[in-house]
Amino acid sequence: MASQIGFLVPQNTADLHLDPASYTRQRTDAPRNSIVRVYFEERDLTLSYYNNRFDLYCGDYVFVEGKLDGVQGRVVEVNYNFKIKSSDYMRVIAVADTDVRGQFYFAGSHFVAFQPSVLPAEKVKTWFMPACDGDEEVISSYDDTSFLLENLNEWNVSTAVAKHGKEYYMANKVEYLCLNGTKGYALVQGSHMYEVEFTYEDGAVSRLTCSCYCCSHCKHEVAALLQLRETLEQIGEHYGEVYKQTGYFAAVSRSALFTYAVDTKETGCFTL
Repeated sequence: MASQIGFLVPQNTADLHLDPASYTRQRTDAPRNSIVRVYFEERDLTLSYYNNRFDLYCGDYVFVEGKLDGVQGRVVEVNYNFKIKSSDYMRVIAVADTDVRGQFYFAGSHFVAFQPSVLPAEKVKTWFMPACDGDEEVISSYDDTSFLLENLNEWNVSTAVAKHGKEYYMANKVEYLCLNGTKGYALVQGSHMYEVEFTYEDGAVSRLTCSCYCCSHCKHEVAALLQLRETLEQIGEHYGEVYKQTGYFAAVSRSALFTYAVDTKETGCFTL
């Protein structure tokens, strides 16, 4: 059954008819120096960090420098009154951008948006990984191999990789997938979050790459393509006309959308 859900974060209390006292301080773009306590669920550990780059709140998802580099944590306490030696503290280096507003459509295990501004890849990447160091060189390459999405059996991938990729797909490891014209991008959860990129045109996939360490095609790519096939089928059956208007879609897992875009909010509303 085709359905949709809309998210709105009001700009003033009149939009929700709430007592102004129920509103928390409005987030700003300006950094505010603080000492924050961060809980790392993956390690069941809480540590303190110095922050001078962001306006942080309890509930924010962040990444830090030091031994827990690359491990996501959540801010559980913010202190603005302190005097420290900066050399004694590691710092917060990234914060998830959870400001999501727009219209989403139900599509199987995922929600789908058709406006590029609603859920762009650069925003969703902040949910799962810190930004790359600007000095770090990123190299990619691909050949001219292509294959039809509808017939993945003809794709040159091993039986074991195909099996593991299907398991990833069935377990909803593809957290995010978007197709902008012919350019595709996906985030697939493995031991880390991996980025899959590809071209999709006239039913064929080409220029397929993954950021994992495999020297050949991998399970993350298999999972991403299975999710692409499912999502396109859902769109074709229920939302074909909407998709034609923009030539773009972004699909996000239900759990990720609610974790980062809904559970982090203290005010706002959504329409179902």
